[in-house]
Amino acid sequence: MLESLNSEFSIRNFVDGKFVEPASKAYLDDVGPATGSTIARVPDSDGRDVDAAVAAAWRAFPSWSRTPAEERSRLLLRLAELIERTSEECAQIESADNGKTVRLARSMDIPRAVTNFRFFATAILHDANEAHVTNDAALNYTLHQPLGVAGLISPWNLPLYLLTWKIAPAIASGNCCVAKPSELTPLTAHRLAELVREAGIPPGVVNIVHGLGPKVGDAITAHPRVPLISFTGGTATGAAVMRNAGPLFKKVSLELGGKNPNIIFADADLDEAVTTSIRSSFANQGEICLCGSRIFVERKAFDRFVDAFVAKTCALRVGDPSDDATDVGALVSAAHLAKVESYVALARSEGEVLAGGTRPSTLPEPLRDGFYLEPAVVRTDRTDCRVMQEEIFGPVVTVTPFDDEAQVVEWANGTRYGLSASLWTRDLDRAHRVASALRAGTVWVNTWLLRDLRVPFGGVGDSGVGREGGRESLRFFTEAKNVCVKIRA
Repeated sequence: MLESLNSEFSIRNFVDGKFVEPASKAYLDDVGPATGSTIARVPDSDGRDVDAAVAAAWRAFPSWSRTPAEERSRLLLRLAELIERTSEECAQIESADNGKTVRLARSMDIPRAVTNFRFFATAILHDANEAHVTNDAALNYTLHQPLGVAGLISPWNLPLYLLTWKIAPAIASGNCCVAKPSELTPLTAHRLAELVREAGIPPGVVNIVHGLGPKVGDAITAHPRVPLISFTGGTATGAAVMRNAGPLFKKVSLELGGKNPNIIFADADLDEAVTTSIRSSFANQGEICLCGSRIFVERKAFDRFVDAFVAKTCALRVGDPSDDATDVGALVSAAHLAKVESYVALARSEGEVLAGGTRPSTLPEPLRDGFYLEPAVVRTDRTDCRVMQEEIFGPVVTVTPFDDEAQVVEWANGTRYGLSASLWTRDLDRAHRVASALRAGTVWVNTWLLRDLRVPFGGVGDSGVGREGGRESLRFFTEAKNVCVKIRA
């Protein structure tokens, strides 16, 4: 597939185990961020395609939901094996489509997609139901049953990683699904569909419909025969999902934006804090919802931290995502680059840009029309300014000194978001105290992005609704039913 990428290459929707053209026969350009040129054509689907996919999913559901967990597990493990076998190809495709470095796709995105399927393939074999004896008069037990068809909408920043995070628990639980990947990064979803078929997963269990959010996303979230929705993306779009799903009383899980604090106390291991903060600020060009975009440093360590942090930022290599030596690749689109640049311009009035924020001037000819930006470090003491309050979702981070624990907790909690937070300290009592006080779904202490798929994941406030991961995912993708059996005396 990688060799086929050009303006003439078209992918198809995947419905009922077949690759099919969109009903409209219309296509969108898929632009490669590295060069700004078209690398594929994507179906411009609409409600007719969603209707066909939902119908296929419901046809497959009776058989799939009755398939023993052991067989579903076997098929998911087979799919994981196929992704792993094609991991280098998938990493190259992901890099070409998203702009992320192939090094990151190879080390994080594709291995996590494999892990998602393996994890839920085994989780369904070890899940337990509750049973209670009531006053020796009755036995109450709980069944967790699939709902039918899950609508799954994933974003462009971690395309295969997050698409599989939704598909794996949905189908492991016995549901069928209609998935919509981002129209900006559809290629690994297409490759996944090929592998789904090769793995022997029955037709209709996994359906993938490509296209724009207002056409395809809205059709999925408002569809009367799609009883649950799992969405990852921007907060404004999440609100639209709720408006569509609410009147139909769907189960909804939303993982939305973040403006995550990264708190460095003076007693921390500053060398490790600097090194990890570079990663948590600029990994994937800062296009990760969990990136620590607001760094707060205790004042007595502020200058030392910032000097080291700025030096490491300036040493990052920005350029060709396919080059293993590159640290920072291209942003996902021209529109997103323009948005991030507008925040850098705003930062010049709201603070001081200590490094970066400009387009690289030394890129070779093929890359000069790509979407690149030098990582930016902004010094500001105004915690209420837009650069500190709004999600930028790019390689832009603020640094701010603080004086005491109470002050930094107030500032850290001072946005409408609450997805994650990081804190750095050698004081274990402080670590527990501050972690408890932070308004966030996940708090990392002396680390970042260290994930265990068994634990709940999600945010508070404008960062989302609900939790996924481990048992939380299995519960979300099923409905609890109580059965009460009278015990004869």
